[in-house]
Amino acid sequence: MGLNLSGKSFLTLLDFSPEEINYLLDLARDFKNLKRCGTPHRWLEGKNVVLLFEKTSTRTRCAFEVGAMDLGMGVTYLDPGSSQMGKKESIEDTARVLGRMYDGIEYRGFEQEVVEDLAANAGVPVWNGLTAQFHPTQALADIMTMREEFGPDLKGRKLAFFGQVGNTAASLLVICAKLGIDFVQVGPQSDAPGNRTYKPELLEACQAMAARNGSTITITDSIEEGIKGVDAVYTDVWVGMGQPAELWRDRIALLEPYRVTEEVMAQANPGAIFLHCLPSFHDTNTTIGAEIAEQFGVTEMEVEDVVFESDASRVFQQAENRMHTIKAVMYATLK
Repeated sequence: MGLNLSGKSFLTLLDFSPEEINYLLDLARDFKNLKRCGTPHRWLEGKNVVLLFEKTSTRTRCAFEVGAMDLGMGVTYLDPGSSQMGKKESIEDTARVLGRMYDGIEYRGFEQEVVEDLAANAGVPVWNGLTAQFHPTQALADIMTMREEFGPDLKGRKLAFFGQVGNTAASLLVICAKLGIDFVQVGPQSDAPGNRTYKPELLEACQAMAARNGSTITITDSIEEGIKGVDAVYTDVWVGMGQPAELWRDRIALLEPYRVTEEVMAQANPGAIFLHCLPSFHDTNTTIGAEIAEQFGVTEMEVEDVVFESDASRVFQQAENRMHTIKAVMYATLK
């Protein structure tokens, strides 16, 4: 493809055309093949990137670090205690300093405005590793996983997200609308405590994009309606990182009906896959999982363990694909 993304920041998938998104996915596929074959691809040797993490992560940090090193770049990781950004130094000043030292900046944290401010002032590409509003690198990995299962043309395929609206669901809504994939949000639609819905302007924009690209967007509280004809069933944790623990009681009451179970998967299309951005509370083998089980008697939260461990589960393939898609984003914007 004759596309040039050099110098462009990766803040939200709203900023990218379907052709550009498919270009990144094709590039990620090629990088995965190179990695699997053990073929060196240190194509960005001499460049350096910095990772600004206000929220910790396993997959995002490892994907950026390994991806950057595979491409031959130097990597600096700054956790919340290693930077003065927002405390003794403004975001704008931090961006101007880092932009003079590094060729690219990754940010993972809270409000979308922070990553937008970094991009406006850094003078180098800035990549969104997660904000409260969007998680675009995750959505790329999710669609790469669907492509590996169903082929590169996903028009007419259907993805259902079970649970409540969050940054991952918002990015999935956008990428499905861009690529002509039918999207279904299956979850509570009431004004119950703790429930979240899509911002009206985002939903309206995505509905218009979906109409142009031949797909549909459905929002329903009915599992029976939402699961019909679905090729990929997706869910996420009920309480996100950095949110207060006292939310668990309300979230369990609100979202327990939308747990992805064997019965739910059985109603999807034959060959449907299960997706999750991880980490997942599918058992009690974590500190939080054990605490929730003791306090509320819930041993499986957003997904049953039998589904998580089933042949339909692609969650660890997704996790690997974070690295390949992130590598594609870095290379495309820095080459």
